[in-house]
Amino acid sequence: MSQWLTLFQKEILEMWRNLKWIWVPITFILLGVSEPLTSYYLPQIIKSFGGLPEGSVIDILPPTAGAVLASGLSQYSTIGVLIIVLGTMGVIAGERKSGVAAMILVKPVSYFSYVTSKWAGSLLLVWFSLFIGYLSTWYYTGQLFEWVDFGEFLQSFVLFGLWLTVVLTVTVFLSSALLAPGMAGFISLALTLVVSIVSGALSHLLEWSPSQLTSYASALLIVGELPDDTMPTGLLAILAIVILLWLSVFLFKKKELAS
Repeated sequence: MSQWLTLFQKEILEMWRNLKWIWVPITFILLGVSEPLTSYYLPQIIKSFGGLPEGSVIDILPPTAGAVLASGLSQYSTIGVLIIVLGTMGVIAGERKSGVAAMILVKPVSYFSYVTSKWAGSLLLVWFSLFIGYLSTWYYTGQLFEWVDFGEFLQSFVLFGLWLTVVLTVTVFLSSALLAPGMAGFISLALTLVVSIVSGALSHLLEWSPSQLTSYASALLIVGELPDDTMPTGLLAILAIVILLWLSVFLFKKKELAS
């Protein structure tokens, strides 16, 4: 356990040196604040562009607070996922390519501790960034529109965080299986995009797809209750995370021993 904690602390320190603990949370905060501000000032923004006939009246019904919060979550489904993939695609592949991984594994370090400590460090960064970013969305939505129940905020945060954990684990898996960080990132983004599109188009058949967690979180905010398939979808997502993490360790060990 002490070995794992040492590697975990090393990963946290490395992210501090790379400024990930600064630019990733700040980016998530900017994404979180942009949606309620844009929704609130949309009539003024349209009016400022001009070009409307004289006497025209802009009458846009204000969205509900839950809809604004759900739209804020959608920002993390696109740009947020991109940031996570770009920030973690080289977490293992980059060290393998540079030879740092071989230097660390020369010491009595287990492959399991090496891979899982890197995954846990990235996971902590993702959940922390998502929380403060989403909290800023909730706060500004309450100030500009209405306050959404904090319990619903927390539930939707956990559901969405679980989906981002799946994305992160897929990226770590590909980073441990491939030597090129760019290829790992490209495949991760492509796979995430395909799964999201297919699950959205065939939502009546793929109710338990982990990517459905995003729509279930939005449904909670807009409708006020969770869909019936939320629990099995969450359990399946956790199972997928465990399997992918085990495969990451297995493939990484196999490739390192082969080399």
